Amino acid sequence: MQTDDVIRIFVGVDRTQILALRVLEHSIRRHTTAIVEITPMIDLPIPLPQDPKNFPRTGFSFTRFCIPKLSGYQGKAIYMDADMQVFFFFCSLWGIPFDGAHVILQDEQNAMYRPNGQRERKRQSSVMLLDCAQLTWDINHIIQDLDEKRYTYRELMSELCIVSPDKIAHRLPEKWNHLDAYDAQTNLTHYTEMQIQPWLSSKHPLAEIWFSEIRLMLSNGSLTWKEIEDDITAGYLRPSLIRDIKYGHKLSRPSRAIFNWINHKIDRLSGFRPHQVFYRLLQESRKKSAEHRGVLIVK
Repeated sequence: MQTDDVIRIFVGVDRTQILALRVLEHSIRRHTTAIVEITPMIDLPIPLPQDPKNFPRTGFSFTRFCIPKLSGYQGKAIYMDADMQVFFFFCSLWGIPFDGAHVILQDEQNAMYRPNGQRERKRQSSVMLLDCAQLTWDINHIIQDLDEKRYTYRELMSELCIVSPDKIAHRLPEKWNHLDAYDAQTNLTHYTEMQIQPWLSSKHPLAEIWFSEIRLMLSNGSLTWKEIEDDITAGYLRPSLIRDIKYGHKLSRPSRAIFNWINHKIDRLSGFRPHQVFYRLLQESRKKSAEHRGVLIVK
């Protein structure tokens, strides 16, 4: 029997984001005294849609729909993307009441931060609270309905059309999903700028905040240099990341620009490209699934 005494978190992640996942987990556990159960949803056996236009945009796009079944259709759970970092008491997120809703999303009326200083309004489902006892989702049926054109990919992913609108509550505070932003009100930062995520580039303006969590992990033994080096060798992380972790916090602002330029050169000369391995793995996965179903992939 599941109880709400345990905070159950399911994380959408692919093999190239394991370090990001570990940073997220470390930051969550630092900000709660509750028991936390974190389940990485990686390489789940999810069928591929027949139409390539409906293929998942990431390796874990559809995994969120597996959460109720993974929970035994009991209790509640939180969905999160791996590329996040928590800064506030996590029980305050877990404790948001459903009050008859089945899904709790971010308030659509709240403007979202962007790195260019602009703010936009859109539904965000990268952090969701789910009442698993009320959600009868089955990923096989969901993909089948997508194949049968009962809804579009956008309606499924952006509008969450498989849930009645009156069962979706938009009461998740904006501060629990600040997109590439951090200020005194931030409870969670989401590193959404794909090409400049801190583990992939020196250019993210909040990189030093993410590195500070890494340094804590290295100091308390929850992460080792070898683990970072292994991920660099695998092509998941930029080679210059180690320089940033070791020396970035010691630099003055003028020195930082030169330091970043050198980092960029190191990464380029090594042949590293952001998400290069991810896209290769995603394409291989799509090809394998499509061949199994007899679907033609258009590159």
